[in-house]
Amino acid sequence: MICAAMEILHSGSLPPHPFPSSPFPDTCFLHLSPHNRNFFPLPKSKFRVSTPRIIGFKHSTVSNHIHPQTLLPSFVDTLTNSSPTEIGDSISLLNRCSTLSEFRQIHGRIVKLNALKWKSSIGNKLVVLYCKNQWSLEDARKLLDEIPNRTVPAYAALIRSYCRSEQWDELFSLFRLMVYEGMLPDKYLVPTILKACSAMLLLRIGKMVHGFVIRKSVESDVFVGNALIHFYSNCGDLGSSRSVFHSMQERDVVSWTALISAYMEEGLLDEAKHIFHLMQLDGVKPDLISWSALLSGFARNGEIDLALETLEEMPERGLQPTVNSWNGIISGCVQNGYLEDALDMFSRMLWYPEDPNIITIASILPACTGLKALRLGKAIHAIALKHGIVGNVYVEGSVIDMYSKCGSYDYAEKVFVKAENKNTAMWNEMIAAYVNEGKVEDALGLLRSMQKDGWKPDVITYNTILSGHARNGLKTQAFELLSEMVQMGLKPNVVSFNVLISGFQQSGLSYEALKVFRIMQSPSDGCNPNEVLNLSMRPNPITITGALPACADLNLWCQGKEIHGYTLRNGFEPNIFVSSALVDMYAKCHDMDSANKVFFRIDGRNTVSWNALMAGYIYNKQPEEALKLFLEMLGEGLQPSSITFMILFPACGDIAAIRFGRGLHGYAAKCQLDELKNAIASALIDMYAKCGSILDAKSVFDSEVEKDVPLWNAMISAFSVHGMARNAFAVFVQMELLGILPDHITFVSLLSACARDGLVEEGWKYFNSMEISYGVAATLEHYTCMVGILGGAGLLDEALDFIRQMPYPPDACMWATLLQACRVHSNPEIGERAAKALFELEPDNATNYMLLSNIYVSSGMWDFAKNLRSFMRGRKLLTIKECSYLTVGSHICTFKGGESSHPELEEILEAWDKLARKMELSGYFPLDPVFDDEEKELDPFSCLHTEKLAICFGIISSNTYRPVHVSKNIRMCIDCHTSAKLISKIDGREIFVKDVCFYHHMKDGICSCQDRW
Repeated sequence: MICAAMEILHSGSLPPHPFPSSPFPDTCFLHLSPHNRNFFPLPKSKFRVSTPRIIGFKHSTVSNHIHPQTLLPSFVDTLTNSSPTEIGDSISLLNRCSTLSEFRQIHGRIVKLNALKWKSSIGNKLVVLYCKNQWSLEDARKLLDEIPNRTVPAYAALIRSYCRSEQWDELFSLFRLMVYEGMLPDKYLVPTILKACSAMLLLRIGKMVHGFVIRKSVESDVFVGNALIHFYSNCGDLGSSRSVFHSMQERDVVSWTALISAYMEEGLLDEAKHIFHLMQLDGVKPDLISWSALLSGFARNGEIDLALETLEEMPERGLQPTVNSWNGIISGCVQNGYLEDALDMFSRMLWYPEDPNIITIASILPACTGLKALRLGKAIHAIALKHGIVGNVYVEGSVIDMYSKCGSYDYAEKVFVKAENKNTAMWNEMIAAYVNEGKVEDALGLLRSMQKDGWKPDVITYNTILSGHARNGLKTQAFELLSEMVQMGLKPNVVSFNVLISGFQQSGLSYEALKVFRIMQSPSDGCNPNEVLNLSMRPNPITITGALPACADLNLWCQGKEIHGYTLRNGFEPNIFVSSALVDMYAKCHDMDSANKVFFRIDGRNTVSWNALMAGYIYNKQPEEALKLFLEMLGEGLQPSSITFMILFPACGDIAAIRFGRGLHGYAAKCQLDELKNAIASALIDMYAKCGSILDAKSVFDSEVEKDVPLWNAMISAFSVHGMARNAFAVFVQMELLGILPDHITFVSLLSACARDGLVEEGWKYFNSMEISYGVAATLEHYTCMVGILGGAGLLDEALDFIRQMPYPPDACMWATLLQACRVHSNPEIGERAAKALFELEPDNATNYMLLSNIYVSSGMWDFAKNLRSFMRGRKLLTIKECSYLTVGSHICTFKGGESSHPELEEILEAWDKLARKMELSGYFPLDPVFDDEEKELDPFSCLHTEKLAICFGIISSNTYRPVHVSKNIRMCIDCHTSAKLISKIDGREIFVKDVCFYHHMKDGICSCQDRW
C-alpha cells in the first residue's frame, strides 16, 4: 500500500473521491507499519458514526479535576439548544481553556450541541488542541476518526505529535489514511515524515517521499533539503546526502552541519573537517550546533584528543561551549568504552562551570554502571537531585539501571517507586533489575502490576521476563508467557526465541534449547509446545551461538554439523562469535580436526576465538597443545584477556609446567588486568599448588588485599592437595576471625584435607558443624568426602554403614572412593560390593575394573585378577590412555602410553635398568605385575608406565640433585608410587608427581601422601 500512496505523492494528483474499490492494493501499505504489518487495516466506510461522548475522558492519566472559576459556569448551565451563537461561544471558550479538564468540559458541551456534524472545522480544531498534550493523543485520534471532513492541519498536528512521542506505527498508519483521504503533505509536514523514516531506517519509503518532493518542486526549500540530508545520513547513504546538499539552491548553517554529521557517521573524519573548513570559506559562520557536531563526531569515533582540541578552540572563535558540547564528548567516550575518560570529562564540565542537563546525566550514568562505580553513581544521582532533573523518565531509567547493575537493588526499587512519571521503558528497567537479581517471581509480579496500572507491556518486557524464566529452568512458565505474549497481540521476535535458547542452555536444559531452535524453523513439526506459535522465524547469528553450546553439552556432533551447514548456507560463519561457538562445539564433541579447520578459516581471529581453541585442547586432555597455541597467539600480536589466563593457568597445573606458569604469571601482572582479579589469583594459587610450589601459592594469597570466599577456598584446597591439613585448618580459622562466611566448597576442601591426612575426628567435627554453625547444608559431595575419611582410615565397615544411612542415593564417585579405600587396605570383600554397584552405574568405565583387579593382586588373588582382565578384553573395555608430562627447560616433554618414539628412549631405558638393579638389590619386588595378551607375566622390573619414563628422563636431563616435576593424567599405580619413592632415596633428589588425586612429594624414600592416595 505504501507503494500506491507514494505513487500518488509522485504524481501530485489525487484519486477520485469516493475511492474505487481497489485502486491501491492494501499490501502496498505494509511498509508503513514496520513492526506490525497488518495492524492498520483501512476502514470499511469513509467515516465512522459520531457518538455523543467525551473521547478519552475515562481512561486518561491526566487529572480530571475541574476549575469552575475558569469555565464560565453560567455559560455551561444556560446552553441548551444547538444554535450558531452557542457554538461560537463554545469555540471562543476553547481558546481560553488552560487545563485539559477544562478543555474536555467544553468538548463535552460541543458534543451535546451536535456541533461536530454541523461544523467540521470545530472537530479539526479540537484535534489540534488535543495534540498539544502528549497524554491525550489517543483522544485526538479517536476524535479525528469521528470527524466527517478532516483537514491537513488536523492530520499534520497529530502526525507531529506522534513523531515527538516516537509512536512510529501510529504515525505511519495516520499518514496512510491521510493519503487515502486525498490529502498530500505540504512542505512543512514533509520533514516530519522524513524524520520518521529516518528513525525507522525506512530508506525505500524515504526515497519515495523524496520523489514526491521533486515532483512538487519543493526540494528548493531549505528545511526540506536539510531533512533529506539528515534522513539519508541516518540510513547510511552518504552519497545521496551529498547529492541533496549539492543540489540545494540555498544552504544555511543547518545544511552544512547536517553534511558534517553525515561524514562523521561514516567515520570520515578528515572529510568532515574539510567540509567544516569549506563552510567558513563559503561565508557561513559555524554556530554552536556546528561545533558540537564536529567535536561529538570526533568523540563518537574514538578521537577524544581531537574532540578536546575542538572544545578548547571554541572560545578562541568567540563561542563558549554549552552543555550540549560537553554532552557530545561524554556520550562519545561512553560509546567507545572510555568510561574513565567520560567521568573525567564530566568532572571538567562541572569545574568549567557548566550545569548538567537531562542528557548529561543519562549519558554519564552508564559509565558508572560499566565501571561498577556505585559511589560515583550515587554522587551523580545526588547532582541530578540538586539540579532538579530527576523527574525525567530517561534520567530515572538510567538511575535504576545503574543501581541494579551495581548490585544495589534496594536503591533501584526506591527510585522506581518514587518516580511520578513512569513509561514502559522504566517498567522494563525495573523488571530487568529483578531478573538480573534472580527474583523471577518479583519480576512477574511487577509485570502484573504494570498491567493493572493500565500500562501495556511491549515485546521488550516479555523478552526480559522470558529470559529470567529460561535462565532459571522454568520451561513450563516460559512457554506460558510466550503464549500470553501472542494472545496480547505482541508478535514474538527473534530475540524472544534467542533468550529462550540461551537461557535453557545456561540452566542445563540443552534439549529444550534445541527444541526451541527447531520450533523457530518449523513451527508445525509436532514439537511446538504452544499451538499459537504457528510462525516461522529465521535464526540469526545470536541464535546459532545459543544452539551450538546446547549441541556441545549433549555431545550431539551430528546436530552441530547440521547447524554448521545452516551457517554456511546463510553466510554466518564469518561472524567471529558464530565461528568461535563452532570451534567450541567441535572441541567438546572431541573433533579437534574440525575445530582447527573452522578456526584457521576465521578472518581476523580475535582473543575470543583463540581462547575457544585453547580451551578445546585442554578439554581434550592436550594441555601442552594449548600452551603452544598461546605462543602462536602472541606471535600474531594479540593481547590475552583475563579469560585467557583463566584457561591457561589450570593447563600449567595439569602438566606441572611451573616454569611456563611463572612466565604467564609475570605476563598477567604486566598486563595489569583488573577484570576477574580475584578469580585469576585463585587460578594462580591452584596452579602453583599443583606444580608443587606451595610457597608461591601462599605468596599470591598474601598479596591480595581484598579476598573473597573463592580465594580463601583456593588456599585451603592448596594446603589440602599437599597433605598439609593443619595449615588448611589455620587458614579457615583466619577466615572465621575476619567474619567471612564459608560456603559448601570451603567444607569440601576441609574434609578433603582430613581425608588425605587420615583425621577422622576433625572430619566429623567439620561435617557436623556445617549446617548447625554455618547454615551450609551437606551435599552428596560432602558425604563422599566423609566416606573417603572413613575409608582412608581403614574404617571400611563404618564407611559402608554411613553410605546406607545417608539421605542421598550414592553415585559412582562415592562407590569409587570406597573402592579405592579397599585397594589401599586390601579388602576384596567390601571392594567387590563397591565394584558391583559401580559396574551397574558405569558398566563401560574400565578404571573401575582396574581398581578391583589391583585389589585382587594386592590380596594375592592372581586368578581373580587374570579373569577380570580377560573379561575386560572380551568386553573391549579401554582404559584411559595414560600420559605423563615433564618440563625440561622451556620444553614440555610428553610420554604417552604405548608409544616409543622419544628420541632419547635408549638412554631413558638404560637409566631405568641401573635404577631397577639398585632397587632389586635393596630387596624390593614390584607389587603390580602386568600381564600381556597371552596371559604371560612380563619382566616385573620393565619400564612400562609413563611416569617411570618421565622420571628417568628428568634425572638424565637435569643437574644432579635438581628436583624432578612430573604430571600424570591418571592415578599412579602401586608399583610406580613405590618405585618413585625408592628412586628419590637412591638418586638423592626430590621427586614431585602430580596425578589426578594427589600431589606426591617424595624425598628420602618417603611420600607426603603417607601411602594413602
